[in-house]
Amino acid sequence: MRERGRRTRGVLAVVAAAVLGAAGCDAVGGDAAAPSETAKPSSKPTPLWDRSPDSLAAVGDSITRGFDACDVLSDCPEASWATGTSPEVDSLAVRLLGRTGAARRSWNYAVTGARMADLPGQMAQAVRRKPQLVTVMVGANDACRSTPSAMTPVSAFRADFEDSLRSLREALPKAQVFVASVPDLKRLWSEGRDSPMGKQVWKLGICPSMLGEPDALDSAATLRRNTVHQRVEDYNKVLREVCAEDERCRYDGGAVHDYRFGVAQLSRWDYFHPSVNGQARLAEIAYRTVTAKTP
Repeated sequence: MRERGRRTRGVLAVVAAAVLGAAGCDAVGGDAAAPSETAKPSSKPTPLWDRSPDSLAAVGDSITRGFDACDVLSDCPEASWATGTSPEVDSLAVRLLGRTGAARRSWNYAVTGARMADLPGQMAQAVRRKPQLVTVMVGANDACRSTPSAMTPVSAFRADFEDSLRSLREALPKAQVFVASVPDLKRLWSEGRDSPMGKQVWKLGICPSMLGEPDALDSAATLRRNTVHQRVEDYNKVLREVCAEDERCRYDGGAVHDYRFGVAQLSRWDYFHPSVNGQARLAEIAYRTVTAKTP
């Protein structure tokens, strides 16, 4: 009888301990003050990356301006992957802000022909709008020069990109940045070189460092193209490294560069810039990166 009583008291003690533990009571001093019934739980810290920003500004070059997407030798900002309102593109701004929001709270400061050296000036314009997200796509024109020797040095490319992010951060400490990788220019050559029309257009001077003499396969031509391709790789390394130093910056992980585009994604006027279809693919990549739970 005594043994059963001791077992009963032991079970009750274990249950009592479990209840006290679940209630968060002090295990040592039973007279510890109970939490106030009026105390409010602490608010959750604001995440560094907001997957649904409320405004957007775009900086960059002709790709972001939608050049040659709708008409020959013309910007077509309504078809821009970043800020366009075309239903065929379903731009990043439309996906994040809705069509009305994109028209009112997104701004495109990209300039056709721009290089990385132009980015600080564009960024200065963008920060005046106080956007919650800034998109960056630039670098193709730095590699697309008359000759490989005329390409922007990697050190200068890095310095101007760092300067651009620094000025943004000083003006808007909490603004987020999406950085797209430089497209694969060598793939442009391999995709368009079978098109007689494309090769004729390229002769007008489109990216001669890569697309000049498209049928040449000798060692000099191969070295020229490989040199440009390596420079694009170097630019993307800079974009990745500099962006990684900013906790509110997301690089696309090379997604734009690695995208296996075909002729359907290229402008039918120059076989270089994205078509409306190509702009839509760029919008998809950007949206995936911006709304991902982790970089």
